[in-house]
Amino acid sequence: MPAVPLDLKSTLAETGEFALIDAITAIFPQGEQVLVGPGDDAAVLRIRNGHVVVSTDLMVEGRHFRREWAPAEDIGARAAAQNLSDVNAMGGTATSLTVGLALPADLTVEWVLGFARGFAAECSKVGASVVGGDITRSDQVVIAVTVMGGCTVSPVLRSGAEPGDVVALCGRQGWAAGGLAILGRGFRSPRVLVEAYRRPEPPYAAGRVAAEAGATAMIDVSDGLVADAAHIAGASGVRINLHSAQLDVAEPLHAVGSALGADPIQFVLGGGDDHPLLACFPADVPLPEGWTAVGAVLAADAEAAPVTVDGAPYEGTAGWTHF
Repeated sequence: MPAVPLDLKSTLAETGEFALIDAITAIFPQGEQVLVGPGDDAAVLRIRNGHVVVSTDLMVEGRHFRREWAPAEDIGARAAAQNLSDVNAMGGTATSLTVGLALPADLTVEWVLGFARGFAAECSKVGASVVGGDITRSDQVVIAVTVMGGCTVSPVLRSGAEPGDVVALCGRQGWAAGGLAILGRGFRSPRVLVEAYRRPEPPYAAGRVAAEAGATAMIDVSDGLVADAAHIAGASGVRINLHSAQLDVAEPLHAVGSALGADPIQFVLGGGDDHPLLACFPADVPLPEGWTAVGAVLAADAEAAPVTVDGAPYEGTAGWTHF
């Protein structure tokens, strides 16, 4: 029986759960790794070789995003990107995702399908499929995503950095933080930073390349450069010193810093949501294309901060925390 077209302006309460699920499912194509996709009690996937990698993230309206700041398509793309990037940070490639949505009854079908289209478009960049999920009613939008992927080489953990390693960054950093600062003050310019916040551009090909090149530790910079460097330092039992002169502070960040009376490097050091990769490489390993040296790994010192900037403790906000 052909599907009945939905009224996009109708609310979820008017449309009903199962009609909405059918409409969302139609947006997500299934890849060759999917043996059983949406519609059964669970998905069934195949893996040909290597390691399975799994990660889960949450996004809560008012905490991680605001509907008035971005269209549904962009929120969907952001939700996918932050999960795809976690697999990338292990040196793997995402293949499949499940999505749980808690939604207000007065939300329109148009918004939900826009979210699904944005999510699907981001997944298509790495060839990943949405293979299932769930929907329930809530007073606000809550998005729960689980991503699965594979590594054909040994996964790169946070715990392998050694003193003498070079710390390198791949992807833009600080742009989303600049965009968030602009939106938080009711502005929409520079538009390039607002768009960076709405739709991050993780370097999806870089994780596997770094793993194959011999990266000893790696992390997705989702909370802040200093904060996430500290995760590597703590897991590896080392210190990390970042070199501010080697960090790219883009011209739009200078413009925002000037307008707000802030040092623009704070967006780079403390900002999240861009999802570049931070990795450590042995000093004798040439950095892969697209990677820039931004610091060094040092021996642990109980008297020193786990992460320093130009040899001194960083006094600014290191990154995002939930509590």
